[in-house]
Amino acid sequence: MKLELDGHEVYASNGGREFDPEGHVVVLLHGSGQSHLSWVLQGRYLAYDGYSVLAPDFPGHGLSAGAPLTSIEDMADWLCRVLDALDVKTASVVGHSQGVLVALSAVARHPNRFRKMALIAGAVSIPVNEALVKDSEVALKSAIENMTSWGHGQIAQMHDHSQPGHSFLFYGRQIMAANNRQALYADFTACNGYKAGAEDAAKAELPSLVILAEKDRMTPKKFGYAMADALTNASVVEVAGAGHMLPAEAPEIVNAELVAFLSA
Repeated sequence: MKLELDGHEVYASNGGREFDPEGHVVVLLHGSGQSHLSWVLQGRYLAYDGYSVLAPDFPGHGLSAGAPLTSIEDMADWLCRVLDALDVKTASVVGHSQGVLVALSAVARHPNRFRKMALIAGAVSIPVNEALVKDSEVALKSAIENMTSWGHGQIAQMHDHSQPGHSFLFYGRQIMAANNRQALYADFTACNGYKAGAEDAAKAELPSLVILAEKDRMTPKKFGYAMADALTNASVVEVAGAGHMLPAEAPEIVNAELVAFLSA
């Protein structure tokens, strides 16, 4: 699905089903250097379960044009303008990694727009190692390879996959390489610049689900538990053995938990 915003084309996956702005809209927010393809195993599942799925590519990511945004707050406001452009009054929001920060900011800044919030492999603050930030600016291939490796659990290092015939590492690298050259650096800059996470989490009164990965090396689970404690109305699920890229590594668990939460 395509729309125009700020003079640029925006792409959002609808999971292969017609998008109904008056249905139960579920927005899927991708992480740093990712795109709608990070949600391929959730989008179709939710769409064919009756939800109106919206998995947008942030500017400069995937199939969306325009310069990458450099602050979490700008991403949150951009998201709400996308919802306005599609005549969506309210939605549930699901964020992964950096998408968690965007979800927290969007709910704090625009509380009446969201009915439920699910936060996957995230925390109220996700600082990025300065060496990785530098590589994303001057040695992008190295940054992508390191992030892809660190972001996955043990099963990915053996080049196995939850879906037969696929490789976590290869797929992850292809997604990131397809973005604007400055996208990863802009995302890291935004993550490092976001300081309002704890305050934004405390403002969130809507029902929330926190899904954490036991073996997360990029955002260790202890920070996810601290985020859940900061939220007013949150439940927590921990996925054994999984790494940071939970939507790809444990799709059956993530999908089941999302549907149970969204349908309650």
